[in-house]
Amino acid sequence: MLESVREPPRKGTEPREPAIARQDNASNAAPIDADEPWMRGLHADTGYLLYRLGLRSGQLFNTFLQESGVRLRHYAVLRFLATSEGALQRELSARLGYDPSAIVGLVDDLEKLGFAERRPAPDDRRSRIVVLTQDGRAFLRGTDEAGLRVTNELLDPLDPADRETLHTLLRRIAQDGLA
Repeated sequence: MLESVREPPRKGTEPREPAIARQDNASNAAPIDADEPWMRGLHADTGYLLYRLGLRSGQLFNTFLQESGVRLRHYAVLRFLATSEGALQRELSARLGYDPSAIVGLVDDLEKLGFAERRPAPDDRRSRIVVLTQDGRAFLRGTDEAGLRVTNELLDPLDPADRETLHTLLRRIAQDGLA
């Protein structure tokens, strides 16, 4: 059982009572009812579960990518570039949900690795687009199977139909967030 810890009185002050005790004494509130909706367990909170799943997914992907010098954020940029003819950095920022200053560093890293390069935009030579290089394409081809293994490990508890349902629901949520 936890004991109440009181701070020693400071010279010229009254002893302080812990905040929880002050709150209880001040409001004379009824005891906490575990059946209240706001008292649901942490794992009953969908937002928390999505957060934990995201952390676990990031850990697995970063572990598999670690040897290449690429992290999950780099990988996301490469995957996006693989589906386009190139993108402005501000477009990458908006589409991937990354801070614009982070995109600059990620693209710098990918250029150093030879996986991406900045080129003049075809319709505005003052702007530069980021494009995937042949080495970047080769890297993605080489990581595709490993990426699928990581996803399969993460989703192992689900049968194929549940995986498809989860994927469909996540895409719907992600599309709403990217609008």
